[in-house]
Amino acid sequence: MAKKHGSKKLWMPPEGEFVEYEPWQRLTLTRVEADTRSQLAPRPRRLDHSLSVARTAEHLATLYGVDSYLARVAGLLHDWDKVVPRDELIARARRFGIDLGVPLEKVEPLLHGMVAARELPQRYPHLPAEVWHAIACHTSAAQDMGPLDMVLFVADGIEPLRRESDGIRKTRELVGKVSLEDVFWNAFVGGIVYVLEGGRYLLPRTIDIYNSLARTRAHERRERA
Repeated sequence: MAKKHGSKKLWMPPEGEFVEYEPWQRLTLTRVEADTRSQLAPRPRRLDHSLSVARTAEHLATLYGVDSYLARVAGLLHDWDKVVPRDELIARARRFGIDLGVPLEKVEPLLHGMVAARELPQRYPHLPAEVWHAIACHTSAAQDMGPLDMVLFVADGIEPLRRESDGIRKTRELVGKVSLEDVFWNAFVGGIVYVLEGGRYLLPRTIDIYNSLARTRAHERRERA
């Protein structure tokens, strides 16, 4: 669905969609959203993005049979450390022993999810490990992408406030028409193309992730044939 925003049309999940949660889940979502609003208050656009990702992740999860509660929580928290200054974020990543095989200064934009995934379990010990795995790999992807990982990755890329590109438009158009795995693959490959076309630095292990996922997809196609 598209929604007009000035002269633009923004892709939107279906309006009026209602997801029923258990009372304890609703309480947790209320708390996490309040915490996120406080944490990201210095960056209103980032806050708007996080709220939009949470709503989009919830919709994708509902559509593809993934846990909507975990998807919404992960969406709310995925950019928690976006307010951390660059040098401090790199320092925290080093303290946590994050090693991407290259100087962390080269890949600082990828670190916020990895750092948050190591910090936030202390704050929310009742949330399962799969939430933190999804947050950790929402910028870089991983060879072992599960359904929640894919939901968050896609939601982050296509949420309505994202400025539309050819790649984003294609991914949005695929939602609900093909499998979650195919939607994720399109978003992942589109992200690589975006990096390459912009002359940006590509994390070397992204090639390994791509090859691993491509092999898995090829094997699954042969199995279905």
